Amino acid sequence: MAQQVKRAFRYRFYPTDEQAAELSRTFGCVRFVYNTALEERTRAWYGEQRRISYVESSAALTEWKKTEELAFLTEVSSVPLQQVLRHLQTAFGNFFARRAKYPRFKSRKKSRASAEYTRSAFKWRDGKLTLAKMAEALDIRWSRPLPEGAEPSTVTVSRDSAGRWFASLLVEDVIAPAPATNAVVGLDAGITSLVTLSTGEKIANPKHERRDRTRLARAQRELSRKVKGSENREKARRKVARVHARITDRRRDFLHKLTTRLVRENQTVVIEDLTVRNLLKNGRLARAISEASWTELRTMLEYKCAWYGRELVVIDRFFPSSKLCGNCGAVREKLPLNLREWTCDNCGVVHDRDANAARNILAAGLAASACGDGVRPQRESSRTGRSSVKQETQRATAGIPRRQAGEEANAAPDRRTGEGVRAV
Repeated sequence: MAQQVKRAFRYRFYPTDEQAAELSRTFGCVRFVYNTALEERTRAWYGEQRRISYVESSAALTEWKKTEELAFLTEVSSVPLQQVLRHLQTAFGNFFARRAKYPRFKSRKKSRASAEYTRSAFKWRDGKLTLAKMAEALDIRWSRPLPEGAEPSTVTVSRDSAGRWFASLLVEDVIAPAPATNAVVGLDAGITSLVTLSTGEKIANPKHERRDRTRLARAQRELSRKVKGSENREKARRKVARVHARITDRRRDFLHKLTTRLVRENQTVVIEDLTVRNLLKNGRLARAISEASWTELRTMLEYKCAWYGRELVVIDRFFPSSKLCGNCGAVREKLPLNLREWTCDNCGVVHDRDANAARNILAAGLAASACGDGVRPQRESSRTGRSSVKQETQRATAGIPRRQAGEEANAAPDRRTGEGVRAV
């Protein structure tokens, strides 16, 4: 059954000098309002142990506009300023719910320059978008059409570090589920092979950052030789940013194509719950792990499976997928990263490390899914214990002596320090 979802379509546009100046002023005012409101909330909390609500911040914004030194806030649209207060309220809500850290101040150089316009602050007519305080429509490059009959409810305008302008249009879209299939697949994430499927197929890691590493190093050397604050340094900085943007765009495009293919071809996709933040503590593999973008891969699989009526199963992070023999169920005591093939001491079967791990992941995911319990681990820390996938992990190692199984359970957390990462 088709479902209606909110979907964002991002397009690049080329503003005129007047539009660029207006948007730059808006970005500056948005950043100023956010930082000022955050400062007021912080002072009230630590000084008076009092929380400030969105209504109070909105009333304070009205008073700020009446002062002579902050009169410049009236020169831009009021909608982006109100929206950034709502974003700050959401940030504090996440903080008090222990879903995020304390909100941080926005930096002029490091933070993303953006402004959000709701329906009352822009005009959408005949496929042309005109923002508040502007006389002309934006010159948007329509790289793909919007859904037929869709009208944007929110428009977010942003400028990246490379100087490119983007407009993100949020619309209501109807997505039909993909045709049903009986295919299931398990995924083992790695570095040399970005993904190894339970079918034995290995999808190579394109390593976009490594391919552009020479170009990036040259641009960074040129930047380091420029005088701080000069125009030449700003040009060199944008050159470095363009190289980074090229790497990011190519990586995201590859991940979109890969995840779309996996979701369309399989009814059930099984992955493992990797803690990338802890894996990045491995100094030798941190750069390669960052380039692999496992977190972005999982995020794409999550929302695409939800869109197209597929099932995504996430097994426990401590499941010994690489050390477990898929033939007899024996668990190997140690498995160094440089050992890509290993022979089971119990049954003598020779295993490819990644393919065996992918098959074990699939078996554990299907077994856990058959229990009928929630098998997807929560992203937040759970106070109630382990998920049902952990119970299926115990079933997968049935028949192993307790001592050996206990040693494996104690050794499993090594995945957080990098032992569970595929070799480069």
